[in-house]
Amino acid sequence: MDEGDTDSIPEALQLFEELKPALDQAEQQSLLSEETDPNNAIVSINAGAGGTESCDWAGMLLRMLTRWAEQSGYKVSVMDHQDGDSAGIKSVTFTVDGDFAYGNLKSETGIHRLVRISPFDSNARRHTSFASVFVSPEIDDSIEIEIQDKDIRIDVYRSGGAGGQSVNTTDSAVRITHHPSGIVVTCQNERSQLQNKETAFKILRSRLFEKAMEEKRAEAAEVEAGKKEIGWGSQIRSYVLHPYKMVKDHRTNFESGNAEKVLDGDLDDFMKAFLQWRAVDKVE
Repeated sequence: MDEGDTDSIPEALQLFEELKPALDQAEQQSLLSEETDPNNAIVSINAGAGGTESCDWAGMLLRMLTRWAEQSGYKVSVMDHQDGDSAGIKSVTFTVDGDFAYGNLKSETGIHRLVRISPFDSNARRHTSFASVFVSPEIDDSIEIEIQDKDIRIDVYRSGGAGGQSVNTTDSAVRITHHPSGIVVTCQNERSQLQNKETAFKILRSRLFEKAMEEKRAEAAEVEAGKKEIGWGSQIRSYVLHPYKMVKDHRTNFESGNAEKVLDGDLDDFMKAFLQWRAVDKVE
């Protein structure tokens, strides 16, 4: 377009709008190019120290992630769920089924920090709560993960909570402890002990696979700060509801002033910023 040729501006803008979806799709494909990015995701949320406060925060994170999944057209299935004593949840594990579920949700792995005026404090004081999110790809039988009998302990116990007439009548819930890694998985939402055992093994295999991949990434990156093992105090994202409202990702520095919208599942911009950050990190 020649300088001063203002007549061509509308045509150029129209062409850009027509090409933008294809450009966005090409960028998304380049950002979601790792081997397991297209897979379903297995998501676990655990409340941190802090009793009712952290359990309520874990419940808020469950709502946030399931809202995002449902709005994105994914199917969510709860595999294990433990209610908090007074509110929220102690822990939950669920699957998110759909194309590139893991590729998008892997951005959520880490410690999430909430700052707010506690609804459980009669003195209306400000509280800080923590909860962890761990996301692993659901893997199929084509990926071999060796689990030796001597390395695991399997416990069965009576299911608790909602789950139909069979709940609390048989020892159908299953807990598998993998001693070398320290990983513990539970499943109690299926009807039979056999089904719960199969599901628990699927979760264990996925977590062992993700642990191995994370160790390779950490080794290649010389254990950079953003890829350290998850621990309290190393939060990836903060959600501040008082004295101001903001959600900030500490890895990418991306932030939003609309905390309510983020907590209602508006995570796409955070996920995209994470993928772009990871892509730059790889190049460097």
